[in-house]
Parts: sequence; C-alpha cells; structure tokens
Amino acid sequence: MSNIRVEKEPSQDELDRIGVPTWPIWTKEESEFPWTYDSEETCYFLEGDVVVTTDDGETVEVGKGDLVTFPRGLSCTWKVRGAVRKHYRFD
Repeated sequence: MSNIRVEKEPSQDELDRIGVPTWPIWTKEESEFPWTYDSEETCYFLEGDVVVTTDDGETVEVGKGDLVTFPRGLSCTWKVRGAVRKHYRFD
C-alpha cells in the first residue's frame, strides 16, 4: 500500500490553517513521467486531472479541489491528463 492520502474538497479554513495559500505553485502541461519522492509532499490542486500509478500498481486519481499527501520514498508515474496548477510543500 502506497499510503497516498487524498482529502476531497477541504474547507478554506483547513487550507488556511496549514498555510496552503503561502505555498509555492507548480504547473505542468499534459504529459507522463516517472517520479520518486525524496521527502513527503503535501499539495493542493487548483487545476488539473492526474492519474498516479505506484510502482506496485496502485492507481490514484487526483485533481482540482484535492489535498494530497505523497509519502517519502514513493516511486510512481504521473499521467497528467489535464494541465496541473497546484500549491505544494515538501516536509
């Protein structure tokens, strides 16, 4: 199990509490690429449609309105089906 955590449509109060509006923004066009997380990443999708497939075959769909945490050490492939714009923070 990859332990990717997805919270659908968190409240603005929750986003403000953890500081999301102050995090940097990352954008990516439609594409597919492998990725390995050297540290835990928490991100909030402002736009996008992504299927993340872990190396063990688990798939997770994420996109606009999702608060997602990817665990340190996770290796996966991102398939960006709709251009991404997200706030992100590495811990």
